[in-house]
Amino acid sequence: MRIRSIGALALLCALIVPISADRATAQSKEKPAQYTYVSEWTVPRAMWGDYLKGEAADNETMKKALSDGSITSFGSFAVLTHQEGEPTHGTWFSASSISNLLKVLETLRNAPDATSAPLAAAKHWDFILESHDYAGHAGTFTNGYLRVGRWAPHPGSTDTDGILRATMVPLLDKLVADGALHSYTIDRENIHTGNGPLGTIFLVIVANGPEGIDKFDSAIEESEKANPAAWAALRNSLDEKGHTDSLSKVSLMSQK
Repeated sequence: MRIRSIGALALLCALIVPISADRATAQSKEKPAQYTYVSEWTVPRAMWGDYLKGEAADNETMKKALSDGSITSFGSFAVLTHQEGEPTHGTWFSASSISNLLKVLETLRNAPDATSAPLAAAKHWDFILESHDYAGHAGTFTNGYLRVGRWAPHPGSTDTDGILRATMVPLLDKLVADGALHSYTIDRENIHTGNGPLGTIFLVIVANGPEGIDKFDSAIEESEKANPAAWAALRNSLDEKGHTDSLSKVSLMSQK
C-alpha cells in the first residue's frame, strides 16, 4: 500500500472548526511513534493468482511477528481505483520501533517466495512512514476498505499538525469508537523517498466494510454543513497540487 487516499481536499476542509486555545492544546498531544513499512506492487494481471499465493505465505510470517510482539499490525490489499502503471497490490506492517520493523523486513526478504515470478515481473515501491496520530480495534478483519489521501503542506503553513489534531483526529477517534472504522493513521515519511514534497501528509483509514465508507462520508458531510467557513482555513494549510487518493480492498488485516 502506498498509503495514499482519504477523500478529496474538500472532505478534509470541512473538518476545521473553531476551537479554544485550551482545547487545541489538550488535543495536540502526540502518541508514541508508530512506524509502518509499505510495499506496493504492479503485478501483471495474468500473475495475480500466483502473487496471492505468495501474499498468503507472507501473512503467515507476519502473524508470527504479531504474536511475538515484533509488530503491532499488518495487512494486505488490492487496489480498486487502479491507474495505468500504478500499484495493483500491496502489504503493510507496523511496529513501535524501526529496529523491529527492519527485523521483520529482513525475514520477509529472505523468504523463499521473495524472488517469485510475480514479484520479479512487477514494478515495486517501498515506504517507511511515521505516525503520532492513530487508533484502531484489536482483532483480525477481512472486510476492510483502505482509503488513503496524500497532501503536501502549503508553503508557509505553520499549523497543519495543530489543525489536524484539533479536528480530524477527534472525528476519526469517534468513528473508530463507533465501529465505523477498523483503524486510522496520519503519517509522514520517516525515510523521504522523493515521492512528493518533504512533509507530505498521508491520511489513512480502514473502513469496517462498505458501510464504514458511507459512515465516514456522512460524518464529513455533516461537518461540511456545520462549518462552511472552514474550507478557506484548510486551503491555507494544504497545497492542492499533487493531491492523490486511492481506494483498496483489504483482504486481511490484524492488529493488537
